[in-house]
Amino acid sequence: MNFRQFAYRNVIRNRRIYAAFFMASVFSVMVFFLYSMLLFHPSIENRFLQEIALVGMGAAELILFIFTLFFLFYSMRAFLQARSKEFGILLHLGMEKRQLHRLIFIETLIIGVGAILAGTFLGYMFSKFFFMVVKQIVLLPALPLYLSWKPFALTVGAFLSLFIIISLSAPVFIRTGRVEELIRGEMADLESHGFSTKKALFGLALLGTSYWMAASTSNSIVIGLTFLLPPLATIGTYYFFTDSLPFLLHLFRRRKKFYWRHFWLLSVSEGVVRLKENARMFFIVTIVSTLAFMSVGILASLTSFASQYRAMNPLGLVYHSLPGNQMEQRHVAELIDELKDKKLDYTLVRIPIIEQTSSFTENRVSILKLSNVNLLAQSFGCSKIDLTKGFAMFLPPSASSYDFLKKRTVETTLKETDISIKIEGAYPFQLFPSSANAIGTNVIILNDEDFEQIIMQDIDPASVYYAFNIPDWQNTKEIGLQINRESFITGSIHHLPYIFDNPGANYAIIRTTFSLLLFAGLLLAGVFFLAAGSFIYFRLYTSLERDRKQFDVLRRMGITDKEFKRIVNRQLIPQFFFPWGVAFVHSSFAFLSLQVIWDALAEISIVKELLLVLVGFTLMQVIYFYLIRWRYLAHIKASA
Repeated sequence: MNFRQFAYRNVIRNRRIYAAFFMASVFSVMVFFLYSMLLFHPSIENRFLQEIALVGMGAAELILFIFTLFFLFYSMRAFLQARSKEFGILLHLGMEKRQLHRLIFIETLIIGVGAILAGTFLGYMFSKFFFMVVKQIVLLPALPLYLSWKPFALTVGAFLSLFIIISLSAPVFIRTGRVEELIRGEMADLESHGFSTKKALFGLALLGTSYWMAASTSNSIVIGLTFLLPPLATIGTYYFFTDSLPFLLHLFRRRKKFYWRHFWLLSVSEGVVRLKENARMFFIVTIVSTLAFMSVGILASLTSFASQYRAMNPLGLVYHSLPGNQMEQRHVAELIDELKDKKLDYTLVRIPIIEQTSSFTENRVSILKLSNVNLLAQSFGCSKIDLTKGFAMFLPPSASSYDFLKKRTVETTLKETDISIKIEGAYPFQLFPSSANAIGTNVIILNDEDFEQIIMQDIDPASVYYAFNIPDWQNTKEIGLQINRESFITGSIHHLPYIFDNPGANYAIIRTTFSLLLFAGLLLAGVFFLAAGSFIYFRLYTSLERDRKQFDVLRRMGITDKEFKRIVNRQLIPQFFFPWGVAFVHSSFAFLSLQVIWDALAEISIVKELLLVLVGFTLMQVIYFYLIRWRYLAHIKASA
């Protein structure tokens, strides 16, 4: 048996320990390859889609590469330190350190090349399904499978260089010291590890402060907190696992009334030992799990915005003609012709807008005619509103402002025309965009008689609002392209004599962008989830021999299978669910701040989407726990 065969058999012999690490590496390569396939797809000729693929997939690949680099460094360090006993025996038998370094280099390359080949193969196998999903997201007519050297070259080149870097730096992770210390292996680390009460309280204070700031944030400070809270929570989490949690367990162990009961004594004692060994691992699992929750949660909130976009933009097309607009009639005629060419049903309501000064607030107020608003409401199937002479009602700029204005009553005089009116309540239907940039934020609806009286006093409309109600509004993506081109040619949009908006085209861009980002984020979250699970899996199986000896002693003492499973559950559940639970709490408070941001931007609720994200991750974690628990029990019982 030569040296390379010896390295290969070392990998095969430790395959159970390397299994989760290998699976996470394969999945990372597969996801990276899928991103590369979309990045270089020849059918994406649309400039906008090319930019999405380049920016979105490129950023996802960069994040994935950096995370995989960190994951491999940490995992390899843990693997090599766990094999210190094996390395000590090899050195004791006469192996030189140079040969040991070469052995580790070859072993790491074997695992890396195997992961690259398996990940690339699986990636290409799943490419067709991946393209089918992307085709539905971006509404492309076709996105066929193709064969090109570019995705393969990028994937193999990126990950081969990554594994070579890890292989060259791996010997640095081997412990230095005498051979007998290496042979002792992990037993050398089981000495008493204390905790600092000051650091324990400091960690709890940081986490408590972070949670309080996230829960009590407001629009004025939420942006600043997005830069302050992550480092606070990260430092607090580190001290929580290294000092705060041992401190809390120490307090629990002093409560002998609860500690000296049934199997609590054995379970908690073993849990304390595992905590001392794995505090940093729990910290990393918590941070990685939080990243997975947050990446999917943030992207799911973006899709929530896309799904509620129609409610915020009920009109299919909007053309607001300002004073001095000589292109008004031509533009409106062009829009009508294009709608007819596309055979799209529509209702067009021309709404003149008059501006007056209110004596109540001394501010300018925009006035709409009731009959025009009722005509637009009928096209939506909404009921008519009646107003008698001398009365008006507010037109809320957004859904949230309706609750405030519906109970308000204001008596005022329109100064320019000396007309006294009483404004009572608010218009109950949302017919205009929530952005309110087309009409304004201070708008009232006036009865027809008073409106005509203002016109008769030679008051010209300040602007004219053309509202197009188009039931099939998502098929208006190509309507008004000429007007948009003229806008860019004419000059700055802020100096144009008109405002044109096409919600259908905007929605297509938003939907495509957010859906692709969510899909990419789900794949990234899958990598994070598998990586977090592999850390726990590794630590569990590296201590398997020690656990076998402990449970063998317990069996000799007469422990039953039911009691045995109960002890195993009390030892495994904290390892699987405690870091995940801390990440769950971190994410929940972070989502509170995220909801504040969405309330300020679009007044939408993201609770439903975030609950689905958290419940989904919970189910996956439970399934993963029972799978590992089943294999763990099988290995423990095999020693009997």
